[in-house]
Amino acid sequence: MTDADILAAAQTSKAWPFEEARKLVKRFPGGKPDGSPVLFETGYGPSGLPHIGTFQEVLRTTLVRRAYEALTGGAPTRLVAFSDDMDGLRKVPDNVPNQGLLTAYLGHALSRIPDPFGKYESFAHHNNAMLREFLDRFGFDYEFVSASDRYNSGGFDDALRGVLRNYRGIMDIMLPTLRAERAATYSPVLPISPKTHQVLQVPIEVIDAEAGLIRFEDHGDMVETCIFGGQAKLQWKVDWAMRWVALGVDYEMYGKDLTDSGTQSGKIAQVLGGRRPEGLIYELFLDENGEKISKSKGNGLTIDQWLTYGSEESLGFYLFREPKSAKSLHLGVVPRAVDEYWQFREKLASQPIEQQLGNPVWHLLRTNGYHGGAGDSLPVTYGLLLNLVGVLGPQATRDQVWSYLANYVADARPEAHPELDVLVTSALAYNRDFVAPTLKRRKPEPSEALALAALDEELAGLGDDATAEEIQNRVYEIGKDPHFGFESLRDWFKALYETLLGSSQGPRMGSFIALYGVANTRALIGEALGD
Repeated sequence: MTDADILAAAQTSKAWPFEEARKLVKRFPGGKPDGSPVLFETGYGPSGLPHIGTFQEVLRTTLVRRAYEALTGGAPTRLVAFSDDMDGLRKVPDNVPNQGLLTAYLGHALSRIPDPFGKYESFAHHNNAMLREFLDRFGFDYEFVSASDRYNSGGFDDALRGVLRNYRGIMDIMLPTLRAERAATYSPVLPISPKTHQVLQVPIEVIDAEAGLIRFEDHGDMVETCIFGGQAKLQWKVDWAMRWVALGVDYEMYGKDLTDSGTQSGKIAQVLGGRRPEGLIYELFLDENGEKISKSKGNGLTIDQWLTYGSEESLGFYLFREPKSAKSLHLGVVPRAVDEYWQFREKLASQPIEQQLGNPVWHLLRTNGYHGGAGDSLPVTYGLLLNLVGVLGPQATRDQVWSYLANYVADARPEAHPELDVLVTSALAYNRDFVAPTLKRRKPEPSEALALAALDEELAGLGDDATAEEIQNRVYEIGKDPHFGFESLRDWFKALYETLLGSSQGPRMGSFIALYGVANTRALIGEALGD
């Protein structure tokens, strides 16, 4: 496949990263006229521990970035991951230690609050480090920029000067959007109190825009100070617009809950002499109860949780699909995401280029420049692994699982199948923590017992070298035999799952029996029958 092939197919591809990238192509058909990189940005508020909702913006933005590069034949690009760590702490997150310490620093800039974990110089530095650690692990090409560094170093001073120059125009945009009580105290600039060091929400008076001088009331005293060098930060919507203009951001996506903020910030960016970047408004992630995921509540999955029970590739796959539709994000979605990723990956090599560009795996493999491995497949699905370890029990070990895989997989060694080995470890953890406590085998009904006895007899005749297909055919024949009284094959398979595996759902039985072993399965049947 040549770059020309990809370019031709990308022009008409309906995959959402290409649809987003074409917005940028209209602005910069072959890149920026001066040769500077097209700038993609993602934003992060480090008021709580990063979760997958945070990570997804970097992944999805990278997908659009790579699509733009494909459409333009390699126009230069940059990706900035921006941390708004000058924001004041409004609420103590529920999922961090030393709650009393953080309570004492409410209202202070996140980068000036001690780290409750005792590892970094501030709370923001801790959360920033967690985000960067994973982005580095995944191989993203990005530049990390923090608000505190830019404000404190004077890097935003000229942009702040522009805000003061256009103070009235910004107020004219914002005041009509606010309730009367909020409008009475609203200011685009949030000075930092010399007394308490808190980020203040107070009205200000611009004294000298060029010098950065303002006047405001600080706990009963009138204070005149310069806002440069980290002595103030901007109100959220103004800050966002200022950042777009100061950094020259060309593309940034954001969640549906920020739709209004995006509209107002776009207007402010124009007042400041810039323009609103292109971007996708995506739907939000929900927890298993249908509630919005929140960093302060800690009700979403952490990156580490997903990677304990799934794989990096499955995480990327789940985040790729349908960004404009709300998605549940809880541990129950992990196993299916793992298996669906591998289904799409196995298809990729045989697909024509037009279909490849619509395959999530094509995009995911290109996020960090990797173009190989398209036709790989797993010899065992994650779902089947979970069924195996479910039967083996919560005390099962990695070596024990691999001994069973020898029944089913050629050259069954972890070194020969490293990606499968990752999933073996994940399946053991998932079963131990979530599946094993829910498994409960029931006693078979009399007609089910007869069918199980018939299956045992069939297996005895097949032997341990029977193929999964041979076994599956025998299972089908028993389920379709009117003598056993099953209304449908679904009822027969449900009986097998509930009496042998302890679950109402399960695998393709031929594959499971071939993996677990005919003799071992006959022993399971014997236990179910009380033999």
